[in-house]
Amino acid sequence: MLKIPFLLLSFFLVFNLKAQTVCTPESREIVEKSLKKLESMDTKDMSTNELAVEIGQWFLGTEYVAKTLELPGPEKLVINMVELDCTTYLESVIALTRLAKLEEYTFEAFERELELIRYRSGKNEGYPSRLHYFSDWMFTNGEKGLFLDVTEKIGGEPYENNPGFMSSNPQFYPQLSDPKNVEEIKKAEAIIAERNYFFIPKEQVEELEEKIESGDLIAITTSIDNLDMVHVGFAIEYQNRIHLLHASSGSMKVEISELPLSDYLARNKNQSGIMVSRLTSN
Repeated sequence: MLKIPFLLLSFFLVFNLKAQTVCTPESREIVEKSLKKLESMDTKDMSTNELAVEIGQWFLGTEYVAKTLELPGPEKLVINMVELDCTTYLESVIALTRLAKLEEYTFEAFERELELIRYRSGKNEGYPSRLHYFSDWMFTNGEKGLFLDVTEKIGGEPYENNPGFMSSNPQFYPQLSDPKNVEEIKKAEAIIAERNYFFIPKEQVEELEEKIESGDLIAITTSIDNLDMVHVGFAIEYQNRIHLLHASSGSMKVEISELPLSDYLARNKNQSGIMVSRLTSN
């Protein structure tokens, strides 16, 4: 009997999905277990924010790993639930939250939702179609009706947003060895710079904290030139304060921040403030 090496077998299992999807058996099992758990729950009386916080806590302790989406070759829809960074954690929890509201509990539905969230048109149309800058991610998904940016409403002020880090530093991105991809990224950066954004300076976060709801999406802005955001997570009420539920590069795992959000921001020199979005029930 012919023996297939384990790694080769894993390769066949990984790609036995949509042609543009990469997912290990371990990650698929986590998705399917999460969907099964949701299907068994009574979630009808839970708000979208409450669901996001509940689901987000299922992944506490999951290992933080950066750049899990950066695979060689054509752009793939990467589903990695074993290793999460701050953005893939957010995307995965939101996809599961939306499926609970839609009452859809299949892996294929999870693929669809993740692709909708991660790519500009909701479809993987190559590397430049991925929403690389988080301010673009928030704006575009807001246009799709997935979120409502409440930053200005709760007291935010104008934020000068001129990201250009990717096109200025293509050496950090293997896919930007292709000049066509660099040009497309430049176009996206120019469009972002033309928009009006708002943020809450970190010195004002504590006084406006009561207007932030548990389950809101928190995007942390930066004073670093050419970047828009440096970190993202969910707001979570903990010990009567708003903390951050996030995949942390500090602890290298998904956690609830030890410090309240305002104190967490204060100790990070390059973090200038936050943008806040609220999940819709669509």
